[in-house]
Amino acid sequence: MFTITKEFHFSASHVLDRLPSWHPCARMHGHNYVVVLELSARADQLSATGFVRDYRDLDDFKKWLDDTLDHRHLNDALGPDLPPSAELLAKWIFDMWRDRIPELTTVSVSETPKTWAHYRPG
Repeated sequence: MFTITKEFHFSASHVLDRLPSWHPCARMHGHNYVVVLELSARADQLSATGFVRDYRDLDDFKKWLDDTLDHRHLNDALGPDLPPSAELLAKWIFDMWRDRIPELTTVSVSETPKTWAHYRPG
């Protein structure tokens, strides 16, 4: 199995309003997010050029990320029924892009340099 990854960045605010009121993350705050897409393919699925996928094919994802999430309030962007935790954000991104990027196997989201959430189905 071959895997490739590409890293993207955006900044946004959120409120984790399902936490107790004393919890600092229950207040509005922001992060400089890092999103990593992991794409995978077997050897017989590689393109004629030997790629899992051309990295330039992910330019549409970057544009979508900038238009949809960058400098936004994630509670508004994801809707009222989805708490904007890193875990659920990773799954939401995966679900939004799985059909457009069939090789997508994992979405990882970081809110801080020391914390990561990963979503991979199964």
